[in-house]
Amino acid sequence: MKHPDRSARFDAILLPHLDAAYNLARWLLGNSQDAEDTVQEAYLRALTYFDSFHGEDGRAWLLAIVRNTCFEWLHKNRRHVEMPVEHLELAPDAAPSPEALQLRNADRVAIQRAVEALPPEFREVLVLREMEEMSYKQIARVTKMPIGTVMSRLARARRRLLESLTSAARKETA
Repeated sequence: MKHPDRSARFDAILLPHLDAAYNLARWLLGNSQDAEDTVQEAYLRALTYFDSFHGEDGRAWLLAIVRNTCFEWLHKNRRHVEMPVEHLELAPDAAPSPEALQLRNADRVAIQRAVEALPPEFREVLVLREMEEMSYKQIARVTKMPIGTVMSRLARARRRLLESLTSAARKETA
């Protein structure tokens, strides 16, 4: 039997992090539909095991479940992790010129491709830190790795991202 207090507590603690859960799943899986399905599965798991949550960081707890669900999905459904490149949609913006919009879109696509090309262990820490603005401690909790490893992987991810973007820029100017 479900307790109304448990359900309300679940909603209050975990539903605000739905966008973060989807964002992480989208970057790990590279596909919107798979991300939606995986987030739904992760929320079902979170609900099932919600009694084991004891008031620590709800966001980190949920994202750890999302991460594990994504990697289980990848293991079952893909032999090699290959991320399809989907173009980002630009929100309408009245101020920039068409040329500025084209450059901005090209930059976003280049960044998206570079992030998607990172190995999953680098991509996940980069997404959690830069896009979800999680602390090193929270990322360590989500990924179940020491903070030093988080910092090392993040540094390597940033370096690889920079190398990839500068290499692409050199090719365009050549």
